[in-house]
Amino acid sequence: MVKAGGGEAGVSRDRFVAMRDALEHRGPDDDGLFESPGVLIGHRRLIVVDPSRAGHQPMETPDGRFVLVYNGELYNDAEIRGELGREGVVFRSACDTETVLHAVARWGAAAGPRFRGMYALALWDTRERVLLLGRDGFGMKPLYWTNVGGAVLFASEIPPLLMHPGVSARPDWATISGYLTTIRTTMGERTMYEGVRCVPPGVWLRFQMDGDAVEPERIRIEIGQTGDTVGVCAAIDDSVRVHLRSDVPWCSLLSGGLDSTVLAMLATRAAGPLRTYVSGCPSAGDGLADDFAYAREAADWIGSTHAEAPVDRDLFLERWPWMVDRLGVPMSTPNEVAINEVARALRQDGHVVTLSGEGADELFGGYNLPLATAIEHVHKNPEATIASDADYALGSAAWMVSDQKSMFVSPTFWRDAAEDESLRHFFLTTLTALSESVSDDFESESAEQRRLQALLRLQRAVNLVGLLQRLDTATMLASVEGRTPFADPVVARVAERLPMSRKYAHGDPAGSKIALREAFEGRIPASILARPKRSFPLPFQDWLGDTVGTIRSSGLVREIYTPAAVELVCADTAATWNLAWPMANLALWGRRWD
Repeated sequence: MVKAGGGEAGVSRDRFVAMRDALEHRGPDDDGLFESPGVLIGHRRLIVVDPSRAGHQPMETPDGRFVLVYNGELYNDAEIRGELGREGVVFRSACDTETVLHAVARWGAAAGPRFRGMYALALWDTRERVLLLGRDGFGMKPLYWTNVGGAVLFASEIPPLLMHPGVSARPDWATISGYLTTIRTTMGERTMYEGVRCVPPGVWLRFQMDGDAVEPERIRIEIGQTGDTVGVCAAIDDSVRVHLRSDVPWCSLLSGGLDSTVLAMLATRAAGPLRTYVSGCPSAGDGLADDFAYAREAADWIGSTHAEAPVDRDLFLERWPWMVDRLGVPMSTPNEVAINEVARALRQDGHVVTLSGEGADELFGGYNLPLATAIEHVHKNPEATIASDADYALGSAAWMVSDQKSMFVSPTFWRDAAEDESLRHFFLTTLTALSESVSDDFESESAEQRRLQALLRLQRAVNLVGLLQRLDTATMLASVEGRTPFADPVVARVAERLPMSRKYAHGDPAGSKIALREAFEGRIPASILARPKRSFPLPFQDWLGDTVGTIRSSGLVREIYTPAAVELVCADTAATWNLAWPMANLALWGRRWD
């Protein structure tokens, strides 16, 4: 935390250390603290690269001017380090933190577009009293902040911020309403807590802290948008290789689908035999248990040593509320429990890093139904405005559309949530910006194709950020770093320039991710190439009945929903699972106020 104008930081050293140590699961290997008048900066370290004390954080430049705390990995460390070395920088460690420190100290936010990696960082300039907060373009590493009495507080998770005596933990009704629609716990910069903000992906915040004002300047960095179809296979192969950079044991998650199999296969070819893991519910019906058989088939073909981390009803119902409490927000998707369980298993086996397949669907067009309905929408509405397309996108992504929501939520809540005005504004402004980038990338394409590309990028902006947050929080609760080679700037430059015809074939059951499937045709068994999307699914609908008591007793649920909606859900949670899941999560989350 940094206090504007200097002066007292507004929290004792002991309280601040407790706030820092609330993140011990994210960094069990080392801890550090920087102190100066009005400034307290803490860090917990998960050692992945350079286990020596030279990687200790907070890290300072030799002259003491700049202080950095950083969570993430820099995959083009050697290239950036070489450039800085030519400018006269002398390095004292092999740790990428030192590279990031000197890069941001010299280039400021302009360092962001040069970084190939995942990061959330804070740089404090002790001379100019400037605080920089930065987050990678995909949003792989979380970063939250708030302003209390002229002090800027920032952290990788929300609970440490709530430990500050000046931070109010009031619910943000607009974001809660957005959660009912999107099952995402952030909406742009807004979070589920009033006044606690999220640094959006690809945004750097610059705070000038020598006065009383603490509203930051916002600097947006972009993921590059060049490349072509020829490089699909090479780009992914290269990304896997750089994502294997580690001084600790690593492994790969393997569901047996296309994305995870590609990563495990390429990792094996790059570094030799590896360990793979799958999670899910092996006793589930409706084909949900097939992941275990599919993963075994893929592991046998790859030649990996394979392990399974099963999740049953009892484990799910114990772990779910624990995760909500530890992370301080409702859960987005039930398979976060499966991801956390598999992370625990691989950590117990000595692995600290795991590869995972997030990003392939959003970049290469992997969701059949959303793409099919988007094509139908564009065909039927050739003259539609961006506002109309944004409304369509919001409705198509909704667990609960606004018209339906107004029937289930209380009038007071609906008024306090401004009838989803903020949510609609978020979708509109996001799609407007993406439409401009698509126009630059696809000048020769028809207006219809440009609209489809913009809608696909909107899906990435909304969906992928949530999936990456899910992976990060669920794995880091087990002190495991999740890495996503598909969600990589080099891969994105290739994928985002693909015409829609290379991503999705309307009417073809296996017509998604065309360029990705063709790139690995002959390198991956045909049965895996054609396999539908899976992601450690759980039969949670059958398990929601155990939450009826929690729902009925929740004061927060009574504030949000009508009595009729609560009774409808409690009468049959399985049949109303799309209402029951967010309602139960809000009941669990709301226990902090009961």
